[in-house]
Amino acid sequence: MDVLLTGGTGYIGSVVLAQLVAAGHRVTAVVRSDSAAQRVTDAGASAALGDLTDHAWLTGQLAGVDAAIHTASPGDASSPDFDGAVVAAVREAFGGTSKPYVHTSGLWIYGSGEGLDEDSPLNPPALTAWRPAVEQQVLDADLVASIVVPAVVYGHGGGLPNLLVDAPRDGSGRVVLIGDGTQHWGVAHVDDVAALYVAVLESGQAQGRVLAVTDENPTVIDLGEAGGADVVGEPADATRARLGADFADALLLDQQFGISAKATALGWSPQGPTLVSELGSGSYARRG
Repeated sequence: MDVLLTGGTGYIGSVVLAQLVAAGHRVTAVVRSDSAAQRVTDAGASAALGDLTDHAWLTGQLAGVDAAIHTASPGDASSPDFDGAVVAAVREAFGGTSKPYVHTSGLWIYGSGEGLDEDSPLNPPALTAWRPAVEQQVLDADLVASIVVPAVVYGHGGGLPNLLVDAPRDGSGRVVLIGDGTQHWGVAHVDDVAALYVAVLESGQAQGRVLAVTDENPTVIDLGEAGGADVVGEPADATRARLGADFADALLLDQQFGISAKATALGWSPQGPTLVSELGSGSYARRG
């Protein structure tokens, strides 16, 4: 297929790009700079230099492809309008067709809970409270649309685990955790997450939400101790002061998942090392 990909130089998107190319798809990656264009070209894709919030330009790009995957995110207060602009263009260009579209969400939309799955009630923290309304536009449209819901993504030394690796130390040299550390995180290796995007796209069907999460569910204490250091918790209010209230409240969620039956039905079987083993192997190193 000819696939339009956003976020092709990002942490998840760059791996999606590589796996799409490896699977024989022709990828056009939307980029914002010449340097980014060179990176995606080197990875085997074509580059389209443009602005995802330019409705006419994006609908024109979408008109020339068979499918699209959206992984780009500004990661700031502009995110709702940014995603909304992409969805509006996709609805215009793909509406009423069989062209598959894969959108990106995030595990935090479900809030805290045990035994969570795709059908669990949505209860997002303030940081991601905007997501459900945008995603409902995707699900309600006349689209062959799916929403991949990545967990806390790790692998190749990247992702949120660096918050623990680079965490401050107390006076005794102990790693300061995020909150008291008893909360569980849903996690998945970036290579496995990318594989799910490709599987969802290649299904050619509207899958609704599909969770990209393993059944590891480590606690933050588990993760902090994995590198061999002693750890110490901190009050939630101290974490909020250190990391910002909205971000901290998302990281303080206590979430436990099993592997998605929807993902398994698509042939998804996570192969990456666990996050605890990655942290214990030295794949993550303290920076600075």
